[in-house]
Amino acid sequence: MADVYLTQQGYDKLREELEYLKKEKRREISSMIKRAREFGDLSENAEYEAAKEAQALNEKKIAELEDKLSRARIIEDENISYDEVRIGAKVTLQDMDSGGELQYTIVSETEADYEEGKISLTSPVGKGLMGHKEGEVVEIEIPAGLLKYKILKISG
Repeated sequence: MADVYLTQQGYDKLREELEYLKKEKRREISSMIKRAREFGDLSENAEYEAAKEAQALNEKKIAELEDKLSRARIIEDENISYDEVRIGAKVTLQDMDSGGELQYTIVSETEADYEEGKISLTSPVGKGLMGHKEGEVVEIEIPAGLLKYKILKISG
């Protein structure tokens, strides 16, 4: 399988989530299963079925996180040149239509969080910015139309 590129912050966040799922969430689900068993007949026990489904989903998520973390490659800021847009770069853009400024950090799909200004390098905007330099005007085709940005600054 392919490597998963993460910032140190993204890696740490996944590790924390994994620890939560393995310790606290497993304990919560175990309690749910125990309570549901107390209702008696398991063949028609909706609470038991729901708890077992929650357990299966939790174990699946744990396996996915362990897999991602085992393939993780940490992006070291000091090893990256920010002469062009690449993963880990913080990009300041000017919307050529509205004149407003936007700032995005280019991250892996795993770390993407639009509300935090983190966009995936595989998203339409991420793909459209990759490899471009400060001062360039980039046109990006998205489902809603055409975006036109000027790259004002690239930093780490």
